[in-house]
Amino acid sequence: MRLCNNAILAILLAAAVLALPAQQPAAPASGASSAPKSKSPQTPLTTTTPQAPPLTVDTDPVRSPDIEPVEPPATAAGTVKKEGEGYVLHTDVEEVVLNCTVLEGNRLVPDLTRNDFKILEDGVPQTLISFQHTDLPVSIGMVVDNSGSMSSKRPSVNKAALDLIQASNPQDEAFVVNFSDEAYIDQEFTSDVNKLRDGLSHIESRGGTALYDAVVASADKLVADAKRPKQVLILITDGEDNASTQGLEQTVLRVQRLSGPVIYSIGLLFGDEMTHAEVRHARRALEMLSTETGGMAFFPKSIEQIDQISAEVARDIRNQYTLGYHSTKPTTEPGFRHVLVTAEAKGMGKLNVRTRTGYFPVVRVAKQPSKRANQ
Repeated sequence: MRLCNNAILAILLAAAVLALPAQQPAAPASGASSAPKSKSPQTPLTTTTPQAPPLTVDTDPVRSPDIEPVEPPATAAGTVKKEGEGYVLHTDVEEVVLNCTVLEGNRLVPDLTRNDFKILEDGVPQTLISFQHTDLPVSIGMVVDNSGSMSSKRPSVNKAALDLIQASNPQDEAFVVNFSDEAYIDQEFTSDVNKLRDGLSHIESRGGTALYDAVVASADKLVADAKRPKQVLILITDGEDNASTQGLEQTVLRVQRLSGPVIYSIGLLFGDEMTHAEVRHARRALEMLSTETGGMAFFPKSIEQIDQISAEVARDIRNQYTLGYHSTKPTTEPGFRHVLVTAEAKGMGKLNVRTRTGYFPVVRVAKQPSKRANQ
């Protein structure tokens, strides 16, 4: 009888367990997805050799070309030091640094003294506090048009670009950007000419010409990653912009807000591919980009002249004066400040000084930058 009762009890317990609801898996947290993450659309394209991420997307180490003000790079008055996991900028926030080329006619003038220069900011004389005329190392961005119309010109362009690098200071560093409707870093900063040659050899001529986007993103890269206080962009193209999200004025404004690089433009605008109106528009854009930043625009009549121009650009970069002054205006006073530099020397004729047309004051605070995405 006891065995029967125990059997009945066991049956009742089993039935009770079966009646309990099955345990459900925990619901995912709000906003989370149980599906596997899809591959980022910003993944670099891969052909026979991997391409670097486009300059126009937020992938480390490149910043996207927005038009918001950012902190400018360290100048000759500042240094960047490793502290903890980041870098801290220590700089004289009031010093304005100008790289100046001085010409008598078409001849570079190499032997002026600090007393030969005068600086006006918004018409007010400024006191020169620093003066250098040495071959300072430079950070260079080689920004080369890779659109379809450039295919036959690239061998000559690449040779001229490498000749320019080889004529430079051995301590210079350079990176290579090839652009069409998007811009790609095909070689990071390096002083190795062979690596730069490889970067320039990544020719896949296609698509449109997003010139302004390439300039803005390359200027941003100089701010983020350049090790040299003196910074230059060499821009080589054979057409006008037809694919950028930026406009010409936005691009100039962005570079000025960065206290950014001097831009040397080489416009290969010969041939029958462009109308007279297109040539005029392209020429105006390149001249504006260069003039407003203190550089120069060149327009060869044939591809054979590009070697001569690259040598002239190298001489120009190597023979600049670097002037520094403290503005008589406080850095907290906003707005664009027009700068005019003049030079006079006994026994010389009229001297022409080429430098950037002005700058936006930016209060630079020593701080540790936040870690970038993807790190």
